[in-house]
Amino acid sequence: MFSHIFVGVSDFDRALAFYTPLMEVLGNKLRFCDRERPWAGWESHPEPRPLFLIGVPYDGHPHAPGNGQMAAFLAPTREVVDKAYRVALKTGGLSEGEPGLRPEYHESYYGAYFRDPEGNKLCVVCHNQEA
Repeated sequence: MFSHIFVGVSDFDRALAFYTPLMEVLGNKLRFCDRERPWAGWESHPEPRPLFLIGVPYDGHPHAPGNGQMAAFLAPTREVVDKAYRVALKTGGLSEGEPGLRPEYHESYYGAYFRDPEGNKLCVVCHNQEA
């Protein structure tokens, strides 16, 4: 469905320090990092797309997080959701909802919500039914 998702940041180095360990937990491989532009992108596995990109806005204006916008990353297990949440908070993220079941979405929805250091809202979710 998606080719890529781009999330704007103001402080590229801080954002890179946040997203690098988060993407490692999720199994997403760094495809490129260009500090001159600055931007970076991670690819899915096993396919090279969709890409998740961070960078300073192209128009040169300051980054501002949007209200009602969120990127949600798919996790293979609930354990990965838990680990991603812990890593996000350890690297400067702010909690928007601890890991847990969200039956209002569906019976197996297990997600965690947080904001990156720039204020962008993110989710990590597992849709698999586990004991």
